[in-house]
Amino acid sequence: MNTELIWENHPKLHRPVLVAGFKGWNDAADSASAAVDWLATNLAGRPFAHIDPERYYDFQTTRPHVSVRDGVTERITWPTNEFSAATGTTSNHDFIILRGVEPHFGWKTFCEAVVLVARANACELVVTFGALLADVPHTRIPTITGTATDPDLIARLGLERSRYEGPTGIVGVLHDVCARAGLVSASLWAPVPHYVASAPDPMASRELVSRFAQLTGLDIDLTELDLAAEGWRNRVSAAVVGDSDTAAYVEELEGRFDAEISEPGLGNLPTGDDLAAELERYLREQRDDEK
Repeated sequence: MNTELIWENHPKLHRPVLVAGFKGWNDAADSASAAVDWLATNLAGRPFAHIDPERYYDFQTTRPHVSVRDGVTERITWPTNEFSAATGTTSNHDFIILRGVEPHFGWKTFCEAVVLVARANACELVVTFGALLADVPHTRIPTITGTATDPDLIARLGLERSRYEGPTGIVGVLHDVCARAGLVSASLWAPVPHYVASAPDPMASRELVSRFAQLTGLDIDLTELDLAAEGWRNRVSAAVVGDSDTAAYVEELEGRFDAEISEPGLGNLPTGDDLAAELERYLREQRDDEK
């Protein structure tokens, strides 16, 4: 029993998918955390559980925030890892949305709490968002890449078989814990231009949400994110124009990007209905195998 997992209620969900994003190491320009925040708001997510932060954080590093009204302390806000339920969507699935902060301690126990929520609600899939700094131009739509813990799912969705070896964040540990628990999981990653790495990067957030919607068959209006992305791109372009060295560098990145797109390789996800249909076939086979 995980005593740090606090339940407010137990929602009734239809074939739920759990999607998570964490502030911290896996969140370049706040792109991943902003994407799950946007989903929670626009899917009208209702909080139903959270993870008590006491054992997981160094509060001298990630400090709680104090709110004051008329000179009187109103409340202390602690690092939050909150689960929200979104039901009645136009997808084949309901959703559990985990908005969190990468913990400092107890990573395995922390991830086990996430798995407990996924298991208690019979989640069919766990998806995480991540964002990383990369040599990509801000003038091009970011190419979302993906990995998964199940070789069959990797092949069917055209995901990337990860070859990365080195330091990892809470996202990597969560997928390992999911695999050991027999939970199907996948991770979507957005590249962020390293020369404009300060938050926010709504283009990266927009593409993460879009790919997740395609993956799960979610029909959702992205106009708000489209406008934010366009405004961000125009502001960065205006700043780049005034710096000839940066402008030349961006032009070089554009050439590299366009050449790679013309010869797509591993990691480029299928688009649209094919992606959602293949996932549904995979999940249906998983359910049949469990009978």
